[in-house]
Order: sequence, then structure tokens, then C-alpha cells
Amino acid sequence: MEYICGFTFAPFCGAGVLKEASAKESLKEMKERTGANFVIFAPGGVQKTAHSEEICYTSKDTMTDEELISMIKYAKELGLGVALKPTVNCKDGTWRAFVSFFDHDVVCEPKWGNWFESYTKFQLHYAKIAQEHGCEMFIAGCEMVMTEHREQEWRTLIRAIKNVYHGLVSYNTDKYQESYVNWWDEVDVISSSGYYPIDDWENQLDRIEKVVETYQKPFFFAEAGCMSVEKSNLVPNNWEVRGEVDLMGQRDWYEAMLSAAQKRSWLKGVAFWSWNAKLPSVEEAREMGDYEVYGKPAEQVINQYFTRR
Repeated sequence: MEYICGFTFAPFCGAGVLKEASAKESLKEMKERTGANFVIFAPGGVQKTAHSEEICYTSKDTMTDEELISMIKYAKELGLGVALKPTVNCKDGTWRAFVSFFDHDVVCEPKWGNWFESYTKFQLHYAKIAQEHGCEMFIAGCEMVMTEHREQEWRTLIRAIKNVYHGLVSYNTDKYQESYVNWWDEVDVISSSGYYPIDDWENQLDRIEKVVETYQKPFFFAEAGCMSVEKSNLVPNNWEVRGEVDLMGQRDWYEAMLSAAQKRSWLKGVAFWSWNAKLPSVEEAREMGDYEVYGKPAEQVINQYFTRR
């Protein structure tokens, strides 16, 4: 497995976004400015609430297959490795980690079986695209924390994906959850969201290393990042932090994260969150307190790390 130096590109964007010329221009800028060798595309499926059984991925809320395929082909022209990570979100804004149902079926209540049937169709749709267009990895969802105890359903899903997609298969669990997934033996690569505090990286990597040793699988962070907002580097997973723009605080977080990462031979890379389909001016970017690193000091930290790999 090649070391992943990547970004998630335009996650969950709606139909039409990737059709704009600015999308391909931005992807090229991502590679040139950061030294990335990998990109994750994350088509967004939508369910109404955390307790809805049906997942839609054919509305205007989701990138079209044609747009996605065009971007996969362009990424490969640029020399980038590609992963698809179809990801469910709730229309009402509830975080996907809270998707859940009664563990025992109840008449007239939504059920795990119906949800997994819909989720499987969603995943297999994109697994077939990943196979047909030579994607290097398929990531079977992201941060579905309250579904992860449904071990048999997840095992069945991963096996179904492997029937149609023959590259590396992973699943992106959430921060702090790496130790609680009991079916890592089904995937080829373990991955998680690395939103850990600036001063806690060594501790968290020690913990994750035990999981890697147990399952003897490659590991990478399928997400990681920190906002350019004061104190975000203390709780980088909290996207609701508000305050003054803090470009250096964001840079410091990336330096701490990558300094810790380079000491671990078992850690096979990171795909940072995230890179926009349309870039602002550098001046505008430096005034934004978001996870983007374009035009900010953190971008140079990433470039130095990626180009040394």
C-alpha cells in the first residue's frame, strides 16, 4: 500500500458542482500546492432523520455519477490515487454517528434490516463505479458509530462490496472508536477520523497502535484536520468552535500531528479534511476560520511533509 498523502475533495457536494471548470482547476491546485498523491471523493447519500430507513443518492443533493466519473478520470490524469467514500448524512442536520434503531424489531417502527438493505444498495452503487474506473480504494462509509455494533450486518456488507470491487476496502470509524470495531478483520485497511487535540497525539497513536497490532492491517487517517479558529486545535473535532481566526494555531496543530505521525511506521498516511471545489482568493482564504488550508500557513506544513514522503 502506497503511503497516502491526500485530501477529501468537495465532500457531499450537490449535483452540478463538479461539472464546473473550477472543480478540475481546484483539484490540480490541490496536487501542485500540497504535493498530494491521493484524493478521496465522498458522494453524499441523504436520509431524512437519524431513524429513517431510506437513503437517497439520486437527488440534486448528490453529485451525479457522470460528474464523479469525470473527476475520477481527471484525478488519474493528474497521477493521483483515488478512493470513493460514499457517506450518509441526515437531512435534518443530525450527525450520522447517531443513526440507530431498536436492536429488536418492533411492528410499525423503523428497523435495522431495512436500513442496511438501503445502505447496501447505496454502497454497492459506488463500489461498482470504483471497480469500473480503477479506484485504488473503497471506503464503506464514515463515522457510523451507532451502527458499528451490528457486526454481522457490517460483515455481510463488506463481503458484498468485495464481490463487486476488487481493490482495497476500508471503513472510516470516528475518533476514539478504533478499539470498538470488532470486524476489522473483514477490511483490508483500517481507517479513522484523526481529530485529536494538539497535545494528545502520542497518547492516541499509542492506543491505535494496539489495534493495528491486533488485526495486522494497514492503517491511515481517512480524515483529519483543524480549523483556523482560536482554540480549535484543542478540540479539532468540534466544528462549532467560534472565535478569532487563528492561522498559526491551525499550523501548530498540523505540525504536531505530522511530527507524531512520522514516528509511526505502521501509519500509512492521511487524507486531510478538506479541499473545496472552488477556491477563494488567498486573501479571502486567510480570513476564513474553517478546516480549509488553502493559502494558509498550514498548507506549507503539509507540503513539506507530503513532498518528503
